[in-house]
Amino acid sequence: MTALRPEREDLYGETPYESYGSAPYAAAGDAPTAPMPPMASAPQAHQVPQAHQGQTYRAPGMPPTASVDEQATTLLPPLDDETVALRIPGPPPGPQNGSLRASAASSASSTTGTTPGGRAARRKAAKRRGGRHGGSRGPAGGPDTSSQSASQRPLSRVEARRQARLRKPSPAVVASRAIGEVFITTGVLMLLFVTYQLWWTNVRAHAQAGSEAHQLQDDWASGKRAPGVFEPGQGFAILDIPKLDVVAPIAEGVSNKKVLDKGMVGHYGEGALKTAMPDAKTGNFGLAAHRNTHGEPFRYINRLVAGDAIVVETQDTYFVYKVTSTLPVTPPSNTSVLNPIPRGSGFTEPGRYITLTTCTPEFTSKYRLIVWGKMVEERPRSKGKPDALIE
Repeated sequence: MTALRPEREDLYGETPYESYGSAPYAAAGDAPTAPMPPMASAPQAHQVPQAHQGQTYRAPGMPPTASVDEQATTLLPPLDDETVALRIPGPPPGPQNGSLRASAASSASSTTGTTPGGRAARRKAAKRRGGRHGGSRGPAGGPDTSSQSASQRPLSRVEARRQARLRKPSPAVVASRAIGEVFITTGVLMLLFVTYQLWWTNVRAHAQAGSEAHQLQDDWASGKRAPGVFEPGQGFAILDIPKLDVVAPIAEGVSNKKVLDKGMVGHYGEGALKTAMPDAKTGNFGLAAHRNTHGEPFRYINRLVAGDAIVVETQDTYFVYKVTSTLPVTPPSNTSVLNPIPRGSGFTEPGRYITLTTCTPEFTSKYRLIVWGKMVEERPRSKGKPDALIE
């Protein structure tokens, strides 16, 4: 395509319409060259029509004494930098003036700091600079490295001491930590104590009681022990409760340290609470044992009912008792349950009785649980085990 030939100039000496291919600027040879109709001569720039000469114009709402600049400020809204950049005076766009407008726009954008090209172009430019909002910029437009340099520079002695004081915990924090450590330590100790009471004491008591029972049976077989008076803590019989699967040695006395804490059953045979032995013709054979911890041989004697068997095995005899009655709760001071004719048992005359005592409720020693029984059979060992142990 050949170059465009302008036919005329507009009022300001510029060449409009050249980029639109209008008739006055059509390419030579591409369109008819009919002469254009004459146009009325335009008035000269800044020329005031004669009809309005001598008249003074005033903006609405302005006082008569307002200057021209004040009226212009009122009539025309303020222009921002972007509008100023877009309204750059100069020739209209064209193949020859495009570079001039681009250079002018670039110079205006560099002056005002605004990215030309619309909102999308400005967003892309902001992302290239380091973020949606351009990121943190330094004085020269680059990244702000003042904070990095401040963090990398060595601290003075005063600043170092100040930061050390800030890092040091306050007295309240120290006190709360100490209290927390005390609580944690106390909790751990309590857990260890409960584990010791509920598990380890049973393990150790079962081992001691089993060893004592085996040693007692071996002594009976070898004839080393004979019936008679026994020393405190010395085993002399074995208690069998078939319904509860209880097999525990019976030792003289009810001392915790010497008898009960070793998983054995103690016989009330000392002081004011002395009771009869099983081979006595009449009397009450009183026994005591732990219900919880330390082997807990009497833990489930509350499950015994009338008619259940209780067997006491000595060196030469089996003594078989049958449960008759139970007292669920009584104070520890009620020693009358160990009388030859126990009070509250239902027995009214002398006989051969057995009394089992233990603490209640479980894991406490506030009250006592009592179980009574009456002897129904005395069987020599030479005749074999009684039926209560065979079933």
